[in-house]
Amino acid sequence: MSKVVIVTGGARGIGAATAGLLAAKDFSVVVNYRANAERATELVSQIEAGGGDAIAVQADVSIEAQVARLFDAAENRFGTVTHLVNNAGILFQQTTLINVDLERFNKVMQVNVNSCFLCCREYLRRHRGPGAIVNVSSVAARLGSPFEYVDYAASKGAIDSLTKGLATEVAAQGIRVNAVRPGLIYTEMHADGGEPNRVDRIAPNLPMKRGGDTSEVAETIFWLLSEQSSYVTGNLVDVAGGR
Repeated sequence: MSKVVIVTGGARGIGAATAGLLAAKDFSVVVNYRANAERATELVSQIEAGGGDAIAVQADVSIEAQVARLFDAAENRFGTVTHLVNNAGILFQQTTLINVDLERFNKVMQVNVNSCFLCCREYLRRHRGPGAIVNVSSVAARLGSPFEYVDYAASKGAIDSLTKGLATEVAAQGIRVNAVRPGLIYTEMHADGGEPNRVDRIAPNLPMKRGGDTSEVAETIFWLLSEQSSYVTGNLVDVAGGR
């Protein structure tokens, strides 16, 4: 059976690295993006130049109707979606919880949690196993991100719980559900939080004394999607340099 994967938030960072790697591993890849059409289109061109098969599909995956449209586009081009990577996520400026207003908190939950829920549900409505889902969480879920992103950490904690519960629900169907929890990874997201060099500041305090690369997270996601991890489900895999 052909392998068809949707990677949400696939235009940059971990999502882009994952989409590129999966295309090289013979997946047909749907690169989902919300706003950055140029980056998504460029990534698809790179994949095609390397002999892979990919399309870019715009959709805000925190909105139910747009998730359905994303899956329709994937099916129209490649057939049934067999694998899913829920990577879409946001964070805002570093601050303490007392300074987080309800609008910001709700937006973080909507984008980070609702998108994961909606895409998982749509996948299950359309596909009967075998298959695999990988949700991109964060070590922030267990550290709490005090003084920086407590709201973001809370959203990732919700993803961990969703991963655990869903994995049990669908295990007998041959669908595996796992999460990766990246630590300090060099991505553009740190600039979104107001500190582009955050990884360099914190990395010396890590056991491995360095930040991680998006390719290292992508390799873990690939393993969790592949048959090499066929007896692994309901796991939260930290990619965090020992943190």
